[in-house]
Amino acid sequence: MDADSLLLSLELASGSGQGLSPDRRASLLTSLMLVKRDYRYDRVLFWGRILGLVADYYIAQGLSEDQLAPRKTLYSLNCTEWSLLPPATEEMVAQSSVVKGRFMGDPSYEYEHTELQKVNEGEKVFEEEIVVQIKEETRLVSVIDQIDKAVAIIPRGALFKTPFGPTHVNRTFEGLSLSEAKKLSSYFHFREPVELKNKTLLEKADLDPSLDFMDSLEHDIPKGSWSIQMERGNALVVLRSLLWPGLTFYHAPRTKHYGYIYVGTGEKNMDLPFML
Repeated sequence: MDADSLLLSLELASGSGQGLSPDRRASLLTSLMLVKRDYRYDRVLFWGRILGLVADYYIAQGLSEDQLAPRKTLYSLNCTEWSLLPPATEEMVAQSSVVKGRFMGDPSYEYEHTELQKVNEGEKVFEEEIVVQIKEETRLVSVIDQIDKAVAIIPRGALFKTPFGPTHVNRTFEGLSLSEAKKLSSYFHFREPVELKNKTLLEKADLDPSLDFMDSLEHDIPKGSWSIQMERGNALVVLRSLLWPGLTFYHAPRTKHYGYIYVGTGEKNMDLPFML
């Protein structure tokens, strides 16, 4: 959700029970404005909150003028002081995939994981137990990256791609119509396309290259991983992810108001294919 319209965005997303106390809201309004100024971001998004046992992580993201350029991620424990997180790497994701359970809420906390490694001594091969230390900050970076790639979404038409390559905010976007807002095909993943490259020329024939340049939600696997609901007498459409419980996307049809927020434990619902 855009930090410039934070209070309205929190109000629209409040149907899922995800709110912030008045002092947290006031702190976020001021501190995110300073983050935008100091880091010289084009836009700042309040990404959400990852719930820890000791403390919660408040997450914000900074976007450059090209909206699909790699986003810079910051975290805070008090909504006032923000620290920049390093970009996610494949090694980080592989490392933290072995960690299960809740976050602690302390970035310096280290998880211990025991691995079996084969050791050669002459002709004999032994299996040796090695304890690997994984910092919680590494796990935090990895989880945010996974959620971004899997369930960060925007409505069709909110961004447009110029012929020269960069992607910009569409200033003429006036919201989806009520009938379009009820379809999964009207929403895109807010990241570089993956599935679009695999489509045939015949499938791409009906697509507008300036608007339909990202992956649509209708082909997401597993099918049924999104729940669409109309709220406030059809004045608000809310999408909730069943794959990453806690992710809520909201859009008021025929208006420019849209956004997503994640408030959860940072754990993926691995049982979803068996629940559908």
